[in-house]
Amino acid sequence: MFSFLNNIPQVTKNILILNILFFVLKYFFQSKGIDLDSLLGAHYINSPLFQPYQVVTHFFMHADFFHIFFNMWLFVMLGGFLERLWGPKRFFIFYIASALGAFALYNIIGFYQINELKSQLTSVVDMEYINHILRSSSTGNVINDLNEYVRTLPIEPSLFQQLENYISLSLTPMIGASGAVFGVMAAFAILFPNTEFMLYFAIPVKAKYLVGAYFVFELYQSFNAPGDNVAHLAHVGGAIVGAILILIWRKNDKKNFY
Repeated sequence: MFSFLNNIPQVTKNILILNILFFVLKYFFQSKGIDLDSLLGAHYINSPLFQPYQVVTHFFMHADFFHIFFNMWLFVMLGGFLERLWGPKRFFIFYIASALGAFALYNIIGFYQINELKSQLTSVVDMEYINHILRSSSTGNVINDLNEYVRTLPIEPSLFQQLENYISLSLTPMIGASGAVFGVMAAFAILFPNTEFMLYFAIPVKAKYLVGAYFVFELYQSFNAPGDNVAHLAHVGGAIVGAILILIWRKNDKKNFY
């Protein structure tokens, strides 16, 4: 294992190690009743659970083994290659910019939805109290605490669904390095469009077609699969920022940019 790590460029290796460390810590704290996904994942910026540090910590968190395995497999394979071409400083800037772009686009629709729900509920529900419960209750108790409060409210049944939507949007964090990894994939596809990948270990597909099709799929899913618990807009945002950076750098630095 250590010889494998020695063959990975420094920034790629450090990011890989941090992701693995956070993944291990997640399950350690989970055994102590602490939900790191909720604490370190990225909530919408107008959610009562949002904290500024989540802008960075969310892309070191992952949902399960397969989530982190596929993200880190793609990241080490493609990101390590790009770091060798660009050097550590440029690659680090690129990775962070892609991750932040993913966070920004992820927030656009969610921010609007939460604001709309708040404006509809404010006249009939004590939103400050709802937010207080969301901030102060543990993950296991928050639904029970909210249900007890909601039972006392003289509100129309149609508003219960809006309140549930508000609670769901506020509670559900975005986690994972997928947005940054999509930026890496977009960069590789632009720089090496005709490089072939073996799809399902048998079908050769050029990078420009594979990444392009994946991007179109994520863009479609962003607006047609809102309940599948995947932050498709984050993937789209990471790819867009990654592509923009590559095109700018390639234009301004033709001599030294691969």
